[in-house]
This record gives sequence, C-alpha cells and structure tokens, in this order.
Amino acid sequence: MTPQSFKTTLSGKELIVEIGRVAQQAEAAVTLRSGDTVVLTTVCVSPEAREGVDFLPLTVNYEERMYAAGKIPGGFLRREGRPTDEATLASRLTDRPIRPLLPKDWRREIQIISTVLSTDQENDPKILSLIGASTVLCLSQVPFDGPVSAVHVGYFGGEFKVNPTLSELQDAELDLVIASTGKAVAMIEAGAKEVSEAVFNQAVKLGHEANQAIITLQEEITAAFGKPKVSIPVINPSDEVVQAVETILGNRLTEALELPLKADRIEAMEALKQEIRDSLEGEYPKGEIMAVFEANLKKVVRSSILDKGQRVSGRGLKEIRPLSGEVGLLPRVHGSGLFNRGETQVLSIVTLGAIRQEQMLDDIGIVDTKRFMHHYNFPPFSTGETRRSGSPGRREIGHGALVERALTAVMPPDADFPYTIRVVSEVLSSNGSTSMASTCASTLALMDAGIPIKAPVAGISIGLVTDDTGRFTLLTDIEGMEDHLGDMDFKVTGTAQGITAVQMDMKIKGLSMEIVEGAMEQAKEARMDILEVMKQALAETRSQVSPYAPRMHKIKINPEKIGTVIGPGGKMIRSIIEASGATVDIEDDGSVFVGATNEESASKAIQMITDLTREVEVGTIYTGKVTRLMNFGAFVEVLPGKEGLVHISELADYRVDKVEDIVKPGDEITVKVTDIDSQGRINLSRRILLPGAQDRPEGPPRPQGDRFKNNRSSDRPNRPGGFKR
Repeated sequence: MTPQSFKTTLSGKELIVEIGRVAQQAEAAVTLRSGDTVVLTTVCVSPEAREGVDFLPLTVNYEERMYAAGKIPGGFLRREGRPTDEATLASRLTDRPIRPLLPKDWRREIQIISTVLSTDQENDPKILSLIGASTVLCLSQVPFDGPVSAVHVGYFGGEFKVNPTLSELQDAELDLVIASTGKAVAMIEAGAKEVSEAVFNQAVKLGHEANQAIITLQEEITAAFGKPKVSIPVINPSDEVVQAVETILGNRLTEALELPLKADRIEAMEALKQEIRDSLEGEYPKGEIMAVFEANLKKVVRSSILDKGQRVSGRGLKEIRPLSGEVGLLPRVHGSGLFNRGETQVLSIVTLGAIRQEQMLDDIGIVDTKRFMHHYNFPPFSTGETRRSGSPGRREIGHGALVERALTAVMPPDADFPYTIRVVSEVLSSNGSTSMASTCASTLALMDAGIPIKAPVAGISIGLVTDDTGRFTLLTDIEGMEDHLGDMDFKVTGTAQGITAVQMDMKIKGLSMEIVEGAMEQAKEARMDILEVMKQALAETRSQVSPYAPRMHKIKINPEKIGTVIGPGGKMIRSIIEASGATVDIEDDGSVFVGATNEESASKAIQMITDLTREVEVGTIYTGKVTRLMNFGAFVEVLPGKEGLVHISELADYRVDKVEDIVKPGDEITVKVTDIDSQGRINLSRRILLPGAQDRPEGPPRPQGDRFKNNRSSDRPNRPGGFKR
C-alpha cells in the first residue's frame, strides 16, 4: 500500500494519521503524530474463536520505549522490563472506552498494541494511543461501533483549554480526559483541585464537542481503507430451555435478591443454580442453561430498579449503606484509618519517611520523582475466595492511582511538610466501590498521622440502569452485583468545597449530558453525608505526627556552600549522617532537610551543617581546637575547615617566649576574631578575652619585619587567617 496521510487541526495543533508505511502484516496499523510525539498503534485478530471463554478476549498493551524520550532505562539490564505503572494506566485508559463498543459475543482474540516511538514531553502519547486504537479497529474486520476520540481539557483560572501541553497541565485546576463517540460521552478520567460540578460539566461539554473533528477524520480514513466487517454468529437458547429454567426459578430469584446480606444472597443463588444444573444438564446444553439463568438474573435486578425503584437488599435509590470510621487502630504505625460502607471495609496505613525515600520514576514522563504514593491491595479473602495472590495487577494499580489522584489535591506543599508519604489501602471486605472506601480510609489515616491536609476527601460511586425505551435510573453507592449487572460505575471524590477526581466506566455505548450532570449532583449529595460521618471519627488533623515517625527539620544554606556540606565524593555528608544518626537531604536551592526520630540526633546534624556553612565574623567569640603550632603563633580551627592565627603576642597578657608554653595541638581555647584581611585570612586573639583585658589599652601596632613576611609566605601560602600588624 502506498503510504497515505490524513490531517486535522485541533486548538492550533496538527494531528497527522498515517497508514500504509509500517507494520504491514498487522490486521491494521497507523502512526499518529502531534508535535514531535509519535505513536504506532496496531491491531491483530486471531483466526479462530478462543475455546471455553464467555467474555470478550480483548487485550490492550501500551508500550513505553525509553528511547522515545532520549533516555536509557535504569537497572542492571538497561532495557525495558515489566510495564511501569504509568504504562499500565495508559493501557486501561485506552481499553475502557473501546471495550463497550465491541460486540459482547465476539470470541476471537483481539490484541491492540500502542508503541510510543517519540515524545516531546508536551503532547500526550496516551491520547494518541486511544485515538489510534479506535482507528485500527475501524479499519479492521472486527465489528466496532466507533469511532471514538479523546482529548484533554484543562481549566486555568476561569478559562478552558483543549489539549494543553503536559507542562501546562501541571498547573491546571482541572485536568479532564474525555472520550466520546459521535453521539455520546464514552469515558471520563479527571483530576482536580476542588473545582465545582458546574466547571466539570462545562469541561465535559467542551471536550465532547472537540472530539467530533477527530471522529470525522477517522471516518474519512475508514471510508478510504476500511475492511469489510465480519458477521457475528448469535446463539440464542431455545424456547424449551428458557421455559424449563424459568419454571424452576419462578419467584425464587426475586426472593433471593431481597436478602440483606451479600453472603446470604450468593448462597441462595448458588443453590438455585445447582438445582437447575441437576434438573436440566442431562437434557439441555450447559451453556444455554446458564445463559438463561444470567439473563433472568439481570432482568429481575434491572426491572426491580426501573419499575419499582427497589434495589438489591431493598435500599432506596439514593440510600447509602451504613457508614462508620475509626482511627489509630495500629499502635506502631504512623497513622491508620478504617472505613466501613455496608459490607465494604478498607484499612489504610500511613508511613512517613525522609525525602530521600521519594519514588524515582523510570519512565518517559516529565516528572522524575514523587513524594506522595498510594498503593491498593485486594486480597482474595476480601471476597471470600481462593485465588492466586501475587504482584499487583491492572485493577490494583488503577484503583491505587485513582485514590492517589483524589488525595494529591489536598496534600501539603513539600516546603511546608518535607516528608515522603506512603499510604497503603488494604481491602478487608469487598461488596462494591472499594476504591471510594479507600479514599475515605486514607483520608482518616492521613489525619491520624498528623499530616496537615487541606481538607478531608470522601468518595462515592454512582451506578446506572437503562432500558431500550430511554428510561434510566441513577443509583447512589452501588454494590458489587449492581456494578456487575448495571451500565455504569461513576466514581467521584472531593472535599466539601469541590471535586478532586472523577473516573467513569460503563458497559453501554455512551452517556448523555443529562446523565452526567445528574450523576455529579447525586454524588455531591452523598459526598457531604459521608464527610459528616468521617468528621465524627476524627474532626481535625492531629497536631503532631506519631512519636514513631521521623521528625523533619528544614534549614537554608547558601547554595554555594552545598559542595562544602557534601564534601569530596560525599565524604562530609556521610560523616554527618554517621555521627548524628540523622538523614540529610540537600536540594539545589540550598534547602537542607534533616530527619531523625529524636531531637538530639537532629540537633547534632543541624549544628554540624550550620558550622560548615556559616561565615566567620569579626568580633565573634569562638571556642576552637588548636591544629598546629608555629614559632610566631598557633592556628585554631574556629569552624569546620576554617582556621585563624593567634599571634604569639595575643596568646597571653604577658610576654610569651614560646608558643608551646601556652597551648599545644588538640587544646580547646576561646578566641575572638579581631580582623579578617583582604585575602580572607583570619586574625584571632586569646589575650583580649582574659580577665581585665578590656581595661588595658592595646599596645601600639607591632612592626612587620622580614621574619614575619618570610613566615607568612612560607608557612601559610594557602591557609586562611593572618596576624595583627
């Protein structure tokens, strides 16, 4: 194929999509370029259906190549290994809006790979990945109800901007990623600094409109090069199977769903399933039997919500499950918080560390380190299951990042609270919306740890049930079954003042603005109620950090003195750390952070640093150590690395014949700085501090004969200090 390029312009930036130049053996391949950011996206489809699966086998991989940012990977191997957390989040960002637009009955494996070939650190490759995935699916044989597009919308002091640069987004009050089809909103991901619902809704509208130009571009490409779509065989259970299953079920499914506890509901439904299998499996195909059961389950749950306004366990549509919170559960950790919402329970733990313990980010992003981290664990016992427990998967990484984003907006500035902060959320029991419970538990833990957050943050998830007639119902605080059988999981976090994070996932093809606005309003009402419950657990952040946490102290030194504190090859700073037992971290602006678990260690390190960096001043009195003797006087180290000369005539208030008659190397003596000459040499006097010295006049200036000149030039060629004339 002859390479072809297609272009569109959005917010003054040109988006170029090229087809036919590379990856010819893939089902479809495109390269996308915005500025100097280039992403290659491909799709491949297996020729046969995957055996034994009852789900859509779609895999999305976002591959970061360090060469794209002109970097060499860290570690011993110096090559890319497992995906970074940012790459995993980018894969999820691409997957989430695309999956609902693919046929649920498709069983041939689909693999989409987006490879970042070049990045200018200004144009987001994740957005290009999502657009590229939509484009290759449109070009492929796979039935795809796209295209779909995505843009960033930033909010800066009252103004909106579509697709601002990544560096600009660092200062945005709202960073919204919105994916859209031609008709509806397909996915939302946002981080914010307590913006209002009105600002958020306006940004969603603006982003949806901006997406239409890119959708038009994809339609143009598809019209020119798209492959014919294959048909999907649909296997419907026979009428006999439907009748047989429904006869056994009767009203028993409805009765099972009305049980208040999740465990009781599951037990009752499993008993129904087993009864149906025992009665019908020898006569009808197992797959058809279970398909009819699942269809009936979904029908009962959804019709109860839409027709009766009644949910699983009998709650009202806006009713939140029972809430409670506790703090200070664990005695030796730096902070802990437990949050319960119905049968969902999360324990969050805070650990404070020195700045040197901040996370180093080895990826292609513009941020190299971060001092606040949130990690999320979802063990199998939280759902009463037995399954493999190992390293975090995409779910754990995604939920952890969402909570981290929700809390970042209220974290204190590094300058005010110079700690590295790690929060770990342990899901102890799960029945829906564990990420939002993690937000609440983490907030309590941060306050318990004495971290001066700007305001408490709470989170809630809003669900959705729709039907073919256009009816819809929004559900506050969805349970696991409502998430599984419903159409949307709309997570919103925020303070009493505004939103801090939003993440919307759905199973239908898109949302209207009416649903988006309704979900945001319903989430706000619930958030206020949850914040009140959290306030009862802990009204204010504790005034002090845990006694087991390190104390961090910040001092400022002249940036020109940084080398003095570090020393050759780090020798000096290592000696300070070893002598004091404290941690010492220095930044380029001269900020020095000293951390220690006791004040004695911190004070010792601070004193050593202060002594290294302060200047000797005329008229100041010091107690120093005699370092060496000469026939004309003694050298005294008044500050680390800074020596001055006490002339023999200034050692005592009487004539001294030999310097060693008064002092010897290693002695500590108190001296006063009498002069610093133009060459920086320091003159000291012991005599002037002796009793009665202030009442005696100083003698006339002593002549500076050849002997003194020779001594000065030969014995003190490069040493600070001098002698009084």
